[in-house]
This record gives sequence, C-alpha cells and structure tokens, in this order.
Amino acid sequence: MERIFNFSAGPAVLPAEVLKQARNEILNWHDSGMSIMEMSHRGREFTSVVQKAEANLRELASIPDNYKVLFLSGGATGQFSMVPMNLLRKKKNADYINTGIWSKKAIKEAQRYCHVNIAASSEDSGYTHAPTQDQWTPDQNAAYVHYTPNETIGGVEFNWIPDLTYSENNIPLVADMSSSILSRPLDINKYGLIYAGAQKNMGPAGLTIVIVREDLLGETVQNTPSVFDYKIHTDSSSMYNTPPTYAIYITGLVFEWLKKKGGLAEIEKINISKANLLYDLIDTTDFYHCSVVKSDRSRMNVPFTLKNADLNAEFLKQAQDRGLINLKGHRAVGGMRASIYNAMPIEGVLTLVSFMKEFAGDHA
Repeated sequence: MERIFNFSAGPAVLPAEVLKQARNEILNWHDSGMSIMEMSHRGREFTSVVQKAEANLRELASIPDNYKVLFLSGGATGQFSMVPMNLLRKKKNADYINTGIWSKKAIKEAQRYCHVNIAASSEDSGYTHAPTQDQWTPDQNAAYVHYTPNETIGGVEFNWIPDLTYSENNIPLVADMSSSILSRPLDINKYGLIYAGAQKNMGPAGLTIVIVREDLLGETVQNTPSVFDYKIHTDSSSMYNTPPTYAIYITGLVFEWLKKKGGLAEIEKINISKANLLYDLIDTTDFYHCSVVKSDRSRMNVPFTLKNADLNAEFLKQAQDRGLINLKGHRAVGGMRASIYNAMPIEGVLTLVSFMKEFAGDHA
C-alpha cells in the first residue's frame, strides 16, 4: 500500500527520508551489530547519538551556551508540573495566558503548586484569538509567565513573542511549543524555558525536549522528586534515568533532515506556503469556515467547519478514500482539523485543497 497523507495532530507525520533511514539501520546501527533500541543509554554508541542530536538542535535553533538541552520522558503534560516545581524559586505566584485547552491543562496543574494569575484569556470569545499584550494584567512579582505559542486543538498561534521588559524583576518567559517548535526561527534569548513534546513536529511519541536557561536551575519546591528536578537531569546529561532512546534517535534524524532542508528559515517559508494554500481556499468559499482571527491563525493546525455539519461524515469518508486521513477535529471543538507540520509535504496540502474544492462543488 502506498503511503497516505496523514493530517494527524500527533503522533504525526514523519519525513519519509527519516523513516527509510531508520528502516535501513534498525537491525544493525552503524555496524555495531545491534539495533539502536538494544543499546545501553550510557554506552559509547548511544552517547554519540545524543551528543549529535543536541549539537544539531543547538545549531538549528541557535541555542546559546548558557541554555541547557534536556531529553526527557513524561510528555509536555509532565512539564505542566515540572515547570512550577523548578521555576517558582520561593515565589508563590505565576502568570498564565489562557488561549485554549492546553493552556487550561497547564493552569490546572500549576494551581497545585502556586497561585495562578490569569494575566490574559481568550476563553470568552471561544478561544479564537491570541490576546494582545495591551490586554494583559500581569503580576509584577510573578515567578514566571507561561503561554502556549500554538494551541494544537483550537488553531490559535502567537505570531509574536511576548515582551516581559515591563518588569524589573527579570521574569522568565516559559513556552509550551509542542506543536510549533522548529517550524520557524527561534529567538531563544527571549525565553527562560521552552518545552515541547516531540510527537508533533520533531519525532515520535515518548520524548520531550526542554531548553532551559542555566540560571533558573537548582531551586526546586520542597519535596520535589529527583526525577522532576531539571538540574539533576542537566548534571547527568539527560541520563539520570533511562530516556526514550529510540525516540531520541529518530528525532536526531529529523534534525539532520531539517538541516538538509536549509534550516528553520527555509522550513518557515514552506510552512507559510502550505498554510496559505489551505486558508486561501477556506476564505474564498462560504462552504468552509475558520473562526480563528486571521492574524492569529496557526500555520501548523488548521481547524475548519463545513457549512452543513450533516456532511461531516461523508467528507471524512471521501477524504479517506483519497488517502487523506485524520482530518476529524478534536472532540472538544468538532469540525475538521488539518495538521500540516514540517514533515507534511506540500503535495499533501495540494491534494487536500483539490479534494475540498471538488467536495464543495458536489455539495453546494
């Protein structure tokens, strides 16, 4: 069977080149006589894999030397707790920006450890925009400010980086970049900490990457388990416990693929082209609709509805017959959603647009 176009929000599409290389290396990695999945995580062979992956990530994202890179398990959901555990640093308050379901989940977990000030929210409008900073009511003494640059479910993306210079206290900016990391160039220096589950835009499920400024390490809340302490993971080069080794290996191959593509500036151009193709179609017909404010639309996750919701099942069936799968929207919002991450080829988006035009014509 030929490969289909997989628009899943995660676990998501991976580059075909990466999958082919992994297939070729699965039994005997670099003449080691064993699979990468069988190697000791502290052995010489796997150490070289981790070191190369980190070096390539640092190059791609221009990560300065005073930031640590961690390869962890637990998913981004685990980071909802690890962030306050590590970054409160004797403070009792943190600012959160509520722009969707994932923001709300992060807020709920943080409330176990501190008072959460909702500095801004778009909940009243149904999460259809990213609140501009003049709408924020920040806490000048917050331990950190947390936001979700791209809401995977609602398709809202910040196309700007919050400016925290309003405070003299050097408040760190924390970002859950699970569905947008490496889709555009990053200005790491604007952030205190970035975390991202790999399964949307970097690799397979099981791996979470944390990029944290080193001055934020070493002061956890009382009774924090060792496995949740960033500094312990930093001091052991992410090998405090067994990390998701195969996921790290695949993610490292994706980093190499991104470099071959020309890096983040080039992948951003491709991502803009893909998103424009889809949004242009949605906006030029009354058959489809996207409720997200145009300036805040995600390049990665495109939610849309059909004019007649009774046609949803038929749309999905015909799409699957064309090899276009996982277009059903999240159960919390309904409708459709096309996730067009870095690894989604432009041919996939063109095929989807062609099908959508045809379907609209047949059911106008």
